[in-house]
Amino acid sequence: MKRLGLILVLLASFIIIKGQDEKMNLFIGDLMNKMTLEEKIGQLNLNNSGGFVTGASVSEQTPGKIREGKIGGIINAPSLAAIKASMDIAVKESPHHIPILFGMDVINGFQTIFPTPLAMSCSWDMALIGKSARIAAQEATANGIEWTYSPMVDIARDPRWGRIAEGAGEDPWLGSQVAKAMVTGYQGNDLSLNNTMMACVKHFALYGAAEAGRDYNTVDMSKVTMYNDYLPPYKAAVEAGTGSVMTSFNLVDGIPSSGNHWLLTELLRNQWDFKGFVVTDYTAINEMINHGMGDLQTVSALALKAGTDMDMIGEGFLSTLKKSLNEGKITINDIDIACRRVLEAKYKLGLFDDPYRYLNEERAKTDVLTPENLKAAQEIATRSIVLLKNDNHILPLKKSGTIAVIGPLGNSGKDVKGSWSFAGGAGKIFSVVDGLKNIGGKSVNVLYAKGSELTDNPYLLNSTPDQKKSSEPVLSSEQLQKEALKTAEKADVIVAVLGESSSWSGEASSMSDIGIQSIQQKLLKALLATGKPVVLVLINGRPMTLPWENEHVSAILEAWKGGTEAGNAIANVLFGDYNPSGKLTTTFPATVGQIPLYYNHKNTGRPLDPGNKFTSKYLDVSNDPVYPFGYGLSYTTFEYSDIKLSKIQLKGDETLTASVTVTNTGKVAGEEIVQLYIQDPVATISRPVKELKNFKKVLLQPGEKKDISIEITTNDLKFYNSDLKYDWEPGDFNIYIGTNSRDIKSAKVNWVK
Repeated sequence: MKRLGLILVLLASFIIIKGQDEKMNLFIGDLMNKMTLEEKIGQLNLNNSGGFVTGASVSEQTPGKIREGKIGGIINAPSLAAIKASMDIAVKESPHHIPILFGMDVINGFQTIFPTPLAMSCSWDMALIGKSARIAAQEATANGIEWTYSPMVDIARDPRWGRIAEGAGEDPWLGSQVAKAMVTGYQGNDLSLNNTMMACVKHFALYGAAEAGRDYNTVDMSKVTMYNDYLPPYKAAVEAGTGSVMTSFNLVDGIPSSGNHWLLTELLRNQWDFKGFVVTDYTAINEMINHGMGDLQTVSALALKAGTDMDMIGEGFLSTLKKSLNEGKITINDIDIACRRVLEAKYKLGLFDDPYRYLNEERAKTDVLTPENLKAAQEIATRSIVLLKNDNHILPLKKSGTIAVIGPLGNSGKDVKGSWSFAGGAGKIFSVVDGLKNIGGKSVNVLYAKGSELTDNPYLLNSTPDQKKSSEPVLSSEQLQKEALKTAEKADVIVAVLGESSSWSGEASSMSDIGIQSIQQKLLKALLATGKPVVLVLINGRPMTLPWENEHVSAILEAWKGGTEAGNAIANVLFGDYNPSGKLTTTFPATVGQIPLYYNHKNTGRPLDPGNKFTSKYLDVSNDPVYPFGYGLSYTTFEYSDIKLSKIQLKGDETLTASVTVTNTGKVAGEEIVQLYIQDPVATISRPVKELKNFKKVLLQPGEKKDISIEITTNDLKFYNSDLKYDWEPGDFNIYIGTNSRDIKSAKVNWVK
């Protein structure tokens, strides 16, 4: 009976959805029959509001263009009033009153700023990650924004690439879970509600594999690597129902993404059954000219026929498609298909029913920076922090005595927000100094000294001129350090807050040196020389090279860019109000010479043998990272038993249960992320040394032990072979469970078909 009931529910849902689709198709078909060619092309044109820009070519919307029906969408509008003014013209003065689609880069929050996506992924908490997107949607839609250019799901194995900060790290399985959580958080179950917004998954595809870690650079890889390592998070987002997809700047098999028919039509639509619309990244069609694909008319026609539906900023569609149609280079059907997809998105958002549904001044006043939102931001930031080292139990700090916060990021609010937070900041951003005072209370005396500038590298200063702007008095490096050491003398413990400016990660922020800048490291060495306990708090958007710091500093906390509540979150962890549970989702190399360095690599024919020169290794450094994928400490310790398997011989679609007993062997309660990895040691193609396939998070009291069981099915064994067939192959499999990708227990099973 239960099965029959489920079938009836699914059938009823199918009938409802089919009815809704038919209603939408009739409405849009009738509308398009009335539209002129120019109006259809106009729907494919996405213009900038004239505010924040990320490229050289800027096309601002004008009342005249909107009135003529030549603008389908606008990005990064500066205010609710500006959005309303543009919408008024569109629905009252344009020929068919078609509403405008308003989008914005709402990456990790709108006004309540959450940690950067890379930081959030270190929580390994999909419910909280989804909650951040849900809150971002509520705040953004209260301010007229119904479309976000998020989530970014690019797999990144090169921390020199600045945009590693915007994704979930290096692992395709974990990245897929994050992608689904974000899409669901933004879109909810009903896009027509006034507090849900359309997601735009980016950057399709492979953008995170840019050569040399340099943004906008060339990408080249095999199809097997694409399908197994880079495409899964995009596919997961499509399966979660993302309403739109953004093209990437790079080449895919030698053809720019925006003009790649295989990528946008054969893969995305035919293989994955994507039903939404495709938008380019900023001027990506125009940039196909530099890729050597032809003039603007040629590349615009190529993009349209490939499956691109909307042209961001460049106006190649607006200025050339009519000519290409007249010359037979495209068909009216090509234009109609793209126009229909854009109109369908507006229909699904409910804009045709009520163009003003996202323009509610009361909501704009009441739905942003609420106490509930700020509480969530603090919780997410707290759980995103990773404890990298804690020798001699320096942490947690006591809520008494004097703490000296020293470092150029110690009292900075803007640098804890991250690079994509230009809509945020209306509320107070809590620095580390603020947080220690707020959480520590009156019994803690918090002192502050800047200690040094962020950098003295003239090239870096010239590349990021915002570092030169400061209201603080200009002091020499010697004066700043002298002031810091005087402050340190008065303290019981030093909290050194070092790392990166907000402009050193994110788009167009690639770095060849990802270590702590020499001027900051000089300060750190002087602080260590005082003999006082030093805690290093890192504020950064990417993994950093920290071999010296790991060797010489007793306590290191990876705090990332934590957003609005960063300072309070950091203080929660420093004082032990929260026992850190975050785990790294990217590998921290010892030197840039090791890059790309990632845990799920493949073996070579000559794997490392320290006693044999003629194996795969460096002469001058170890192959090992400083901190491996999945790594993160706690204020307590956990002990793992050997793995227990429900079976060691399986056949067909049987389910395997792998179990370990985890014991809290310390003195305080703590959460542990128990990670499961699988290796397929013999296959028709070379497989990774291990791959993350699941995890469980467990809270244990001191002395408590729990049996943790994780089920494994043949779906966890599947991969794309050299024929791009997705299947599993029989044989032996190694099962690993542990606290990170390096420190693991192992067991072996045999699985036959």
